[in-house]
Parts: sequence; C-alpha cells; structure tokens
Amino acid sequence: MVTAVIGIRIGQLAQAAGINLETVRYYERIGLMPAPHRTRAGHRAYDPIHVRRLSFIRHARELGFSIDAIRALLVLSEPTQRSCAEVRDIASSHLVEVRTKLAHLSRLEGILFETVSRCSGEPTPVCPVLDMLDAKL
Repeated sequence: MVTAVIGIRIGQLAQAAGINLETVRYYERIGLMPAPHRTRAGHRAYDPIHVRRLSFIRHARELGFSIDAIRALLVLSEPTQRSCAEVRDIASSHLVEVRTKLAHLSRLEGILFETVSRCSGEPTPVCPVLDMLDAKL
C-alpha cells in the first residue's frame, strides 16, 4: 500500500523561499536540492526541510557564492559535518574574490567618471567616450 505524501507543491516552495520556479528545477537538476517525494499523481511534494535548504541556497547566491561553494557549504551545514574552520576558509576565499571585484569596479568607475566628465553632451563628432572605447581596441 502506498501512503499519501503530504507536502507543498513546487510553486509554493518557490514562493516560500523567494525563488523563481525554474530556479528550483535547475537546483534539483544540478543536485543542490534533494529530490522531493512524489504524490500518487506524480507531483512533487516538498517538506519544510526543502524550504530551509532552498532559502539557504538563495541567501548564499545573494552573497555571491558560486554553485560549487554552495555545494560545499551545504555539506558542511549538516550537523555531522559541521566545521567552522572549513566554512571560514570558503567564506574567506570568497571575500578575497569580492574585494578583487570591488577594486576592479572602482577602477572602472574612475575611468568612466573621467571620460564622461570630458563629454560635452553636444551633438558634435568628437566624443571622449567613443574615443576611449576605440583606443582600447
């Protein structure tokens, strides 16, 4: 005898976690989300643990962690696998990447600010922005 599976549907899961429905399916395909139980009709039936895990993934993505880093963090989030030292290493590595990106963006901002400030905005054939872009070719 098959017992009834009680759970929420994929749309409810996506809404509860604040994620697009297709993103949930993607995370399932790549193995970040465990396969849900199925109802007798074959529909996915998610449990509160799925909502928690999906919210964890969303928060990690909002912080810019890669899929591989999230995969490692999910393993380390299991009670029997917890290692603050390993989590710290992953987060520290990500922090270095974020700081590198910020430095790069700061340089880009300076270049764009300088170039745009030299642009008169008049309908003339001389344009510092286009000249700067052309010079980089």
